[in-house]
Amino acid sequence: MRLVLAGLGYTAQKLALRLLARGDEVYAATRDPERFRPLQAVGLRVADFDSKALPPESTVVISIPPVAGAEREALHRIFQSLRPERVVYISSTGVYGDQSVVDENTPAAPSGEKSIARLEEEEWIARGEWESLIVRAAAIYGPGRGAHQAVREGRLTRSAGSGIVSRIHVDDLAAALEAGTRSHLTGFWPLADDYPCPSEEVTRYAASILRVPTPDSSTPLVVSGRKVDGTKIRELLQVELRYPSYHSGVLASLAQASLRDSPIA
Repeated sequence: MRLVLAGLGYTAQKLALRLLARGDEVYAATRDPERFRPLQAVGLRVADFDSKALPPESTVVISIPPVAGAEREALHRIFQSLRPERVVYISSTGVYGDQSVVDENTPAAPSGEKSIARLEEEEWIARGEWESLIVRAAAIYGPGRGAHQAVREGRLTRSAGSGIVSRIHVDDLAAALEAGTRSHLTGFWPLADDYPCPSEEVTRYAASILRVPTPDSSTPLVVSGRKVDGTKIRELLQVELRYPSYHSGVLASLAQASLRDSPIA
């Protein structure tokens, strides 16, 4: 396949490696191509957003957060000029707003400026002259990112507290996105692992593994969390979770981060 990754952040880099390993022809559009020389060394073709090097009529995976005004219009023109056959958009369960229980039948009900902008972007993509799949990801964690990383750095995670939070390991999200690029599934789908729980539970678990004190939670943040059921999209894409809960996901993430930081790695 020939794909264009619009944006090359945390998740898109994981996806790029999976696609390249599969033997696909993969391009990436980013504002700073020079940052991604290691990925270019393994076959990723990186270009500016407005570069003529980006191939038209490809599958496009969009991971760029919503932008406004002239910048939004410029990006939309670029996407339209590519005339993609299919668009996969990485969205967020934030579009469900204050709803505490979510599945594939739950309507979006954004309650904040960012989530409203995210829904507007979803709707723009869904109206396009291409096949589209919107993946609404729960909180993304993995090596170097999440409550376990906050503990490793001796601080509380931004979402610390007793509210229920749904998550998805970045490798499982990348696997679902990879499957989504090859499918003809369309629509709006939430994606999460099988074990929503408070962030403070993950914090305690990470602290026990790292054998460090649990960061002070005397003034926990108030979190408007939600329990997300993401089983349906996984069934339709025939994707099984490698990390169905934070127990295995955090353990693997800490191990990978430790290996990466090792002087012999």
